[in-house]
Amino acid sequence: MSKETMKRADIPDRYKWDIASMYKGDEAWEVDAERAEREAERYARFSGRLCESAGTLLAALEEKDALWQLAERVFVYARMSRDEDNRDARRQAVCDRAQTLMSKISAALSFFTPEFLSVPEDVVWGFAEEEKGLGKYSHVFRVLFREKAHVLSEAEESLLAQLSEVTGATGDIFGMINNADMTFGFITDEDGDETELTHGRYIGFMESRNRSVRKAAFTKMYDAYIKQRNTLAATYSFNTKTDVVMARIRRYPSALEAALSGDNIPLSVYDNLINSVNGKLNALHRYLDIKRRLLGADELHMYDVYAPVTERKEEKLIYEDALDIMRDGLAVLGEEYIDAVSRGIGERWIDVFENEGKTSGAYSFGSYDSKPFIMLNYNEKLKDLFTIVHEMGHSVHSWYTRKTQPFVYGGHSIFTAEVASTVNESLLMHYLIGRAKNPDEKKYLVNMHIEEFRTTLFRQTMFAEFERTTHAAVENGEALTADRLSKEYLSLNKKYFGDAVVSDDVIAAEWSRIPHFYRAFYVYKYATGYSAATAIAKRLIDGGTTERDAYISFLKSGESDDPLELLKIAGVDMSASEPVERAMDTFESLVDLLESLI
Repeated sequence: MSKETMKRADIPDRYKWDIASMYKGDEAWEVDAERAEREAERYARFSGRLCESAGTLLAALEEKDALWQLAERVFVYARMSRDEDNRDARRQAVCDRAQTLMSKISAALSFFTPEFLSVPEDVVWGFAEEEKGLGKYSHVFRVLFREKAHVLSEAEESLLAQLSEVTGATGDIFGMINNADMTFGFITDEDGDETELTHGRYIGFMESRNRSVRKAAFTKMYDAYIKQRNTLAATYSFNTKTDVVMARIRRYPSALEAALSGDNIPLSVYDNLINSVNGKLNALHRYLDIKRRLLGADELHMYDVYAPVTERKEEKLIYEDALDIMRDGLAVLGEEYIDAVSRGIGERWIDVFENEGKTSGAYSFGSYDSKPFIMLNYNEKLKDLFTIVHEMGHSVHSWYTRKTQPFVYGGHSIFTAEVASTVNESLLMHYLIGRAKNPDEKKYLVNMHIEEFRTTLFRQTMFAEFERTTHAAVENGEALTADRLSKEYLSLNKKYFGDAVVSDDVIAAEWSRIPHFYRAFYVYKYATGYSAATAIAKRLIDGGTTERDAYISFLKSGESDDPLELLKIAGVDMSASEPVERAMDTFESLVDLLESLI
């Protein structure tokens, strides 16, 4: 691959997702966008008569599902098209149009929930007995009745729906600053060449064996964010204020409890995560000191924490070879699962390489009736193999669910989605460690596994603690200035990394480059998901057909029940602290193993 960022037009089609399978072009997209807008206007005929009969309620529910399914397709295409090149004004306009459409539809349907909840529960359940078609909505009804105390009047819900486009603006603003406007310049790479520093290449540089490369990438990256610190602080501050105000409007005790409510997650799950991880920070500190010794450093800096601890020639991992390893590493999941993976490769679910203007990072995305697409920024590193496996976990999860569940349950809560992706990572790591060619390679992989724990379970919990702190500050009427945010973040960084690492001052600005902070209280689900996935992967490796079938049943379940109940299908109870504590025990055992390999 070139060290210059590629132009999209120069990338062969086989490495691009098949977005044309959704719409051949903007004209076809426009037809559906206009149809969705018309259907939203027609939906008003149900207002005032939603529950006049069982048949009317069923018709309203089915038409609402059909409308959202169409709107989802329209939005997903627009967003994916923009993500191909954020600099393209036409794609920006299409995406803005789609967001405006979603707000209009939300406003048009805003009467539904208040009107539905104005009807006594026994009447609704009576309708469900009378009309069999309503049976599939039983879980929807339970969730609606549970949230009744937080639903406003029809007029108020309409106002909030119309404001949704504005209240979500901070995330879009951050995305434009982060992906379209910011550049990081060039650094001298390991080969002595001037190479552009990008989001996609940053972690690769941080994993360099050359300390000067790591330091240069780290310094240049954070210098760029520090120059934007006041703008980014204002953006994050207003994002947090929006979370707090919306929680108050809906009569939740806090923004955190509002965020947990939709999944019916007790506050104790969030608190247990932070408390359990804080209780094992000494194990993280011990690992970091081992890493310092393995690197032969007098002191470990923040730009050293991603460095591999053993010599390993980082050969380019050709994309097609990575796909073969993925299939082998996931074989324990069964033939049907691997066939789905191969289908995804052959049907061009995946957008592989970084190009100019492309959104950073990776994700799995799609509508109910599209392919479950995957966006990558593949850079031919071993870490990129894990990214493919992670995102394929999401996409095959979607593939199973959409084959099994109706549209109303065809998505996933983040709480369960992150399990499906992380189980894949755990299975791949077990496969690779078991096939290590020599002690150095085993040491490298064990360290890499430990790093997964550090960057997911520890790091995401630190993020969760930061979010809890910043939202509590706003709820107490305190201002989130750039200085305040940096002070809070640096304090947490020092606590989590301890005396084993020099908390370089610029790391205080890391809060300013985390996209997930613009989706409140999202990151804790990575940590809980990692804990659940660690337990499930062990069941799959140690078990047989029964454990595999239970897991596949979980993948098919979509949103047909609350997340904690769905995870029980796969054999894990996340309402207890045990899965997190067992994950912490696994981390300690890996640290012990690494020390024994020295």
